Amino acid sequence: MERAEAEPAEQEQVKAEPEPAKAEQKAKPTEPELAKVEPEQEKAKPREPKHAGAEQEAKPAERARAKAEPKDAQEPREPQEPEAQEPVPVGEVVFDWAAAEEELGFLDVEEGRITLNDVGGLKAVKERLEAAFLAPMRNPELRRLYGKNTRGGLMLYGPPGCGKTFMARAVAGELGAKFISVTLSDVLDMYIGQSERNLHEMFETARRNAPCVLFLDEVDALGQKRSQLRSSAMRGTVNQLLVELDDVRDSNEGVFVLAATNHPWDVDTALRRPGRFDRTLLVLPPDGEARQAILRYHLKGRHAEGIDIAKLAKRTEGYSGADLAHACDVAAEKALLDSVRSGRTRMIGAKDLEEALKEVRPSTGPWFAAARNVAMFANEGGQYDELLAYMKKHRLA
Repeated sequence: MERAEAEPAEQEQVKAEPEPAKAEQKAKPTEPELAKVEPEQEKAKPREPKHAGAEQEAKPAERARAKAEPKDAQEPREPQEPEAQEPVPVGEVVFDWAAAEEELGFLDVEEGRITLNDVGGLKAVKERLEAAFLAPMRNPELRRLYGKNTRGGLMLYGPPGCGKTFMARAVAGELGAKFISVTLSDVLDMYIGQSERNLHEMFETARRNAPCVLFLDEVDALGQKRSQLRSSAMRGTVNQLLVELDDVRDSNEGVFVLAATNHPWDVDTALRRPGRFDRTLLVLPPDGEARQAILRYHLKGRHAEGIDIAKLAKRTEGYSGADLAHACDVAAEKALLDSVRSGRTRMIGAKDLEEALKEVRPSTGPWFAAARNVAMFANEGGQYDELLAYMKKHRLA
């Protein structure tokens, strides 16, 4: 009896099994019904809040890409091939030396436009410059006849602001040569070996532009005594300078090397040997005639009147050219400020220059104080005889 009751129960279970499959078939919508249901589901879907996650953050980028795409999506765009790029090995420094040499910005080659006629006064300096340097350069046939070579260079020394650079430019103009001026900051480089390369390129540029005057300003810093140098890199720079000067001596016609320094006693003795900077020229503060020329030049074109240039030149003995230029600037500043305060324009007068000279003192005094001990107690070979004679004449020693 129990078995008979169980069999109908099993039959009911067997009959009940296909019901889920039928339910699934009934629940599965057809394609037309699916098209109707999807818009309704989109309407019923709640809006997500802003900044709801990475998917929400990606939507602006997707919208931007959609705007960038063409409206007619039916037309496929032609694929663009990416530009070929040369691979650069990781960790390897690629340096183009040829491009670096072409881009050396400190080599400014100028045309010599001024001559010694533009230098006021300094007659003794001009005569020595003519005899020691310019005359052999201007007369190559006589130079060859007498066996006078163009080896070595000329070193100008003296107090700062007295026209050494201007004199070097005048030499280039006298020779009809190009002019290259180089300072220590133009040559030195933080990378080992690059300073020597800069020096070599500097001389090579002068050789390519011959006839050329190569002017080394502040040569005491570039060619200072190697015994006082703690850096091996700086010693290498001095050695390279010696090599380049020897090359100029031996095989480079038309390259004239001039140097300037305020401290000739700090220059390495190897640079003073024959064939290098074996000739020196002392450039002292301007004399009376030169001071008048400098004052006229710096007052020219300014709103000035009633100034006795000759009287002013007598009052400024011992002043450098830079000191005189500064005094003229201070006088102009005083007249300008007075015009602003009074509300009316007035001329620069003698009183303005008198007041300016009370503020601007000669800057050459400290240099002569330092040079006195060298000229009196370290005058080896009489190289500072001219300086010592000047100091005794002007009661500076």
